[in-house]
Amino acid sequence: MKIDPNNPADLSAQIAAAIRDAIVSGKLIVGDRLPSEAELSEQFEVSRPTVREALKRLAAQSLIRTQRGAFGGAFVNRLSYADAHAQQITTSTLLLGMNDVSFDTACEARFAMERACARLAAERRAPDHLATMRAEITRQGQPGLSDEAFCASDVAFHRALVDAAGNPVLSYQLAGAVEAMQPLMNMITFTARSREAIIALHARIADAAEARDGADIEAALQELEGYTRELARSVFAARRTERGVE
Repeated sequence: MKIDPNNPADLSAQIAAAIRDAIVSGKLIVGDRLPSEAELSEQFEVSRPTVREALKRLAAQSLIRTQRGAFGGAFVNRLSYADAHAQQITTSTLLLGMNDVSFDTACEARFAMERACARLAAERRAPDHLATMRAEITRQGQPGLSDEAFCASDVAFHRALVDAAGNPVLSYQLAGAVEAMQPLMNMITFTARSREAIIALHARIADAAEARDGADIEAALQELEGYTRELARSVFAARRTERGVE
């Protein structure tokens, strides 16, 4: 593992990347103990604080775990989908927030990926998934429910549909779509949308899942996408009018 001292990238980031690459390539496997801070410092020809910062980066990504004691040190961690789930959401949120991704682009991606789960969800849904979806629909219909709570329930409903597909890889990939893209879209459309219309579409999706009708889940998601896009267009048009832009 080597780094380029002439690379403008932060040295600790380079060290973390080198170790991460070694883990991904299989040179370091789950359970392997990393060299000590002193050994890494000598290997990369950097200070121990720089090595320590690199290890913190890896630990934040759940790629390594630290253990104290006589047999302690830093060890390659077994990364689980649950560990990676939060990172996927954070990364997707940052990408959408820091880059100029249009609403239509985010909406297209989010619903295209969710529709990929529709038939699997219809086939594999369990009573718990249906119960969660029904519970969120009931919650969404409660009088006085705040916009923030409604948005959170909206995310929980679609999370249950995705999880019903029973595929952890899909669930991981869709974490960013459902729990990052959807809240950002909700922030734009919540002032214009009809809760009744969304609840009706959610009920249709839940009914289709219970009936194991994947095609109808897809159709309902397609309708929800169209409704969401129309809401966004109306919101953006209203904003242009307020600013006096034709």
